[in-house]
Amino acid sequence: MKPFIKALEGFASASNMLPEQVWDEPDHPQLHMFLGYPTGAAMPLMWTHAEYIKLLRSLRDGRIFDQIPAVAERYLGPDSACRLMEIWKPNRQPRAVRRGYTLRIDYPASFLLHWTGDEWNTANDVKSISTAVGMEYVDIIIPHDQKAPIRFTFFWTSEGRWEEKEYLVNVI
Repeated sequence: MKPFIKALEGFASASNMLPEQVWDEPDHPQLHMFLGYPTGAAMPLMWTHAEYIKLLRSLRDGRIFDQIPAVAERYLGPDSACRLMEIWKPNRQPRAVRRGYTLRIDYPASFLLHWTGDEWNTANDVKSISTAVGMEYVDIIIPHDQKAPIRFTFFWTSEGRWEEKEYLVNVI
């Protein structure tokens, strides 16, 4: 069975109830959020179980079980305004992002992202945007003709210091 199915099943309660949401960030005890545990949202929630069954069926069939062609064309077609996204976090660092996607850099502290998409011929500095759950992010839109990797580092605004490490995400 696929590893992510095993992982999903690992979040079930002792009575095999699946939670609606699982916290995937470092612990925030003051918010009652713990890595790998339910967020406190509804459990059991029957649609979660229904989605699990549809996921298993989609894996078996090799295609999305309940995909509606008109909706897929609207959101995935060539004229779609919908952006597909790859998320980079300290605990999940993808090696590559696809052309046309948005690369979202997530971190649980305020930062300035110093990045380049042309091997440091030019550089961009973007201040992170705060969210209601204590995360900060910067979005980098990857052009369809992008060839060079995205390279970046962090300036930690609260500490007034640079990360002193460069991260790289290839563009495919």
